[in-house]
Amino acid sequence: MNDDRAPLLEVRGLTTEFVSERTGVRRVVRAVDGVSFDIGCGEVLALAGESGSGKSVTALSVLRLVPPPGRIVSGSIRFEGRDLLTLDEGDLRRVRGARIGFVFQEPMTALNPVFTVGDQIAEALEVHGAARGAAARARAVELLDMVRIPEPARRARDFPHQLSGGMRQRVLIAAAMACRPPLVMADEPTTALDATIQADILDLLVAMRRELGLSLLLITHDLGIVARVADRVAVMYAGRIVETGPAPGVLAFPRHPYTRGLLASLPGRVPGTRLEAIPGAVPDLAALPPGCAFAPRCPDRFDACDGSRPDAYAVSPGHTARCFLHGGAAR
Repeated sequence: MNDDRAPLLEVRGLTTEFVSERTGVRRVVRAVDGVSFDIGCGEVLALAGESGSGKSVTALSVLRLVPPPGRIVSGSIRFEGRDLLTLDEGDLRRVRGARIGFVFQEPMTALNPVFTVGDQIAEALEVHGAARGAAARARAVELLDMVRIPEPARRARDFPHQLSGGMRQRVLIAAAMACRPPLVMADEPTTALDATIQADILDLLVAMRRELGLSLLLITHDLGIVARVADRVAVMYAGRIVETGPAPGVLAFPRHPYTRGLLASLPGRVPGTRLEAIPGAVPDLAALPPGCAFAPRCPDRFDACDGSRPDAYAVSPGHTARCFLHGGAAR
């Protein structure tokens, strides 16, 4: 990202909570906790971490699509110079789809089973005034061709259940790209696909990024995908970003113990050895420890870790880690 250009998307201090009450007990789950990040024009940022770390809720918060009882309680989300948290619903609808595309995690549930895939893409064009009627349907066929679906004119008349998982994912990508938005957010776009189809989908996203000059927020638990696609990575744990920086640097020299644990658990790192795992379990987000949320599972834990939350310490240019190992705290 060029430092002399304003970020396309600038998120600062984003906090999203889910509140529930059962048998008179109020429970507050802070799914996103003070998250900040930027995405530059033409840049790919990956949000990485285990399931339940807050990645998907972060993306939904950007578009104010957090389902009840979730709510954004603080922060700012500036996109193309405007704070999305201050827009009324009408203005926000003009941003969703037209300026920010979203590729949802489950293509079978994200697509409407009673409409053809061509009609669903055409609807995205019509809603935002990009094309109407026959022109929208023709453009839908062009978009299916763009995402490399064979026989696009025929496939446009198919219903979602008639397509394979990989084709349904391509349809979602086509719909997200319909209005040529400058930013696309893709939530686990290769989940439940076999390795060959995963590679095809990743190649497609890279090609779309290059051909259309778009920016991409990629949500994934797979650091192999991060290495292949991302310019920068933000690693999330328990709703917080614990390490962020250029993807090659973070993956080659991880500085937070959680990032090191994720990398060590990747299969195939050392042939013939047992797969490593991070000990313990993800903490209850409604009852986080007072210090570092990762401390109960951390092999490098010491006294400072239990007392307060670590700041983001610079470990190299553009690379930070929220860990007292890099903050000069005395052991």
